[in-house]
Amino acid sequence: MSVFATLVEQLADLLRPLFGLSAAAAAIIAFTALVRLLVHPLSRAAARGQKARAALQPRIAELRRKHGKNPEKLQKAVMELHAEEKVSPLSGCLPSLLQLPAFFLLYHLFSSGSIGGEPNALLTHQLLDAPLGGRWADALDDGGVFGGAGLVYLGLFAVVTVVAYFSYRLSRRMTAASAALAGTGTGTGADPQAPGAAAMGGMMKVMPFMSFFTLVTVAVVPLAAALYVVTSTTWSVIERSVLYR
Repeated sequence: MSVFATLVEQLADLLRPLFGLSAAAAAIIAFTALVRLLVHPLSRAAARGQKARAALQPRIAELRRKHGKNPEKLQKAVMELHAEEKVSPLSGCLPSLLQLPAFFLLYHLFSSGSIGGEPNALLTHQLLDAPLGGRWADALDDGGVFGGAGLVYLGLFAVVTVVAYFSYRLSRRMTAASAALAGTGTGTGADPQAPGAAAMGGMMKVMPFMSFFTLVTVAVVPLAAALYVVTSTTWSVIERSVLYR
């Protein structure tokens, strides 16, 4: 924690000539971009995996017609097909899972009053009038919705809403295209006999709405962690629109 806090402070010092008192917030956004760049190869691999799974759907449909009366044989054939083509139904989860440690690190860093036995100096940093260690409830207590800190959160909520809308449209298009290719009529595009298909089907149904849940996250976590979430979510939508076109 102390090492990471020092890194954030040093990065904030580098950015202070450009961003002034909001340099630490800019440092968090830069840190988020770095994390996403490191995870990007896995995101590209996940996109290739999803396209590969979509390409397999006609062959899986043929297997379903061939072994429809024997579920065990059908499941075995589908698993063999995935293994033969080196396609994992759950590969798309990795990029999101690998970002969780960075989020929790920021969450704990800006929720702790002290680090290494010393007062946490990062809690003195702000984004405009909103403390990076504060939450939306704190902003409401200090000036209300239209106070200095409240306006910062309104801006974040507006960004999240716009990003969530575009993410929703993108996810719906991807889900519809996958379901049409699969010919399952389930609306998920996931073959019911594929390994992990139940989990994948559930995720595909919920995914279009996931970005809207970000509004709740932004409201309850420290502002520093909220900046990470907003930046990462925005990056995801742009990245997906490019990789899945």
